[in-house]
Amino acid sequence: MNIFVLYIRMHSVTTLTLFRFPSLLKKIWAFGQMQFAHASLSKTAGLHFYKLLGSGRDLGFNPLPDWGVYGLLCVWDNEKAAEDFFSHSKIFQRYVSKTNEQWTVYMKPIQTKGMWSGGNPFTPSTDLDAANPLIAVITRATIKLHKLGIFWKYVPISQRPIQQGCPGLIYTKGIGEAPLIQMATFSLWENATALKNFAYNSPEHREAITKTHQINWYHEEMFTRFQPYRSIGKWEGQNILETYLKH
Repeated sequence: MNIFVLYIRMHSVTTLTLFRFPSLLKKIWAFGQMQFAHASLSKTAGLHFYKLLGSGRDLGFNPLPDWGVYGLLCVWDNEKAAEDFFSHSKIFQRYVSKTNEQWTVYMKPIQTKGMWSGGNPFTPSTDLDAANPLIAVITRATIKLHKLGIFWKYVPISQRPIQQGCPGLIYTKGIGEAPLIQMATFSLWENATALKNFAYNSPEHREAITKTHQINWYHEEMFTRFQPYRSIGKWEGQNILETYLKH
């Protein structure tokens, strides 16, 4: 990677947009866009990585799809490129016209490890705000086909702390490129302490980390922490981050 490209990546902005589609016809349209939207997105100025995402029911990893909720993850050269897309892109406006809720979170990478589709699109930012304690996390993995059974058998145990409620957890949603095989979670936390308490003080989560190493059930995995600094739109009737960002 040359110096110019590295500079651009260090000042890049990541966005995650969630869309809720209320009717059967609109859900069918959204499912079709998992294939057809690539033609428009691949030509978008300032966009150097994107993923069209489905979602799972309930919280965290879930093998059952939520046909009403889809996501779009983007890595932009800068915030202006993102704003131009959300304001003027025809494909984005088509999405908006068919949804009853859309919510976009702007984030800057803090720390990243692993691979996504053979590379890592996230470069830690040099523009972090020391006064902003919020943490966003994307954890994703491609599960080995011959490990699917044992992986999904263990998931309910590993998800138990999330289901019971974690102190400092603001929001979480299971997302992914393909049901069962390519899965991810997106979560928002009040601060790094809340995230660390979940990661290291939850017996179920510690066991999940141990089993990941022992069983080696991932073909590819990635863990990235972000600093969320802006959100637009509403989700479940509110802008989930608005209150926290004002503090």
